Amino acid sequence: MHILVIEDSPQTRELLKHSLERAGHRVALAARAASGLKLALSGSFEAIVLDLMLPDRSGLDLCRDLRAEGIATPILFLTAKGEVEERVAGLDAGADDYLRKPFALAELHARLRALGRRNRVVAAAQLEWPGVRIDFSSRRLECEGREMALTAREWSVLELLAARAGHVVPREEVLEIVWHDTSAASSDSLDVILSRLRRKLGITGEKGAIRTLRGQGYVLEIPR
Repeated sequence: MHILVIEDSPQTRELLKHSLERAGHRVALAARAASGLKLALSGSFEAIVLDLMLPDRSGLDLCRDLRAEGIATPILFLTAKGEVEERVAGLDAGADDYLRKPFALAELHARLRALGRRNRVVAAAQLEWPGVRIDFSSRRLECEGREMALTAREWSVLELLAARAGHVVPREEVLEIVWHDTSAASSDSLDVILSRLRRKLGITGEKGAIRTLRGQGYVLEIPR
């Protein structure tokens, strides 16, 4: 993978660079948000490792800017804080995962591999049905003429279901690919995200485009 590391600590930057390159990855480094944004916009990366606390601005703000610029590269936050509020703020800003400092390098590698697998889930560039238009390349959802904002994780779930439209995607597989975790907390989060997606797609209850098959999983059915 080609990985961008945005981290202000020289020791952590060099540790990550050495460890990732030993694993066969290509690594680009940035110490500030400004240089990280420039690299992210000018290069082609398969993952971004982003520190939450940077000297020139917040990693949360940088993450929002990257998403606003159309950068869909998976982002892994590094944070010294582990409170639920901090994790939620990062995910809502557009991050795909987080790792609390201090961390084990083996876990960092595992999470990056999971993000790489998730990034290989390919949906059609666009999907349309009456009243709904989804453009995955620009991450734009329009429902009845109104643009609806989705979080990064909502996009990940929708892309996975769209890549296998018409086929059942097991619940455990959604959790493994999108959360790489099957805990009760992740399962509850999936339920919340499916409810949000149905609402934003103009779907009510169990009827409509995202259908739940009890004990099996979910299927995205494109209305005709």
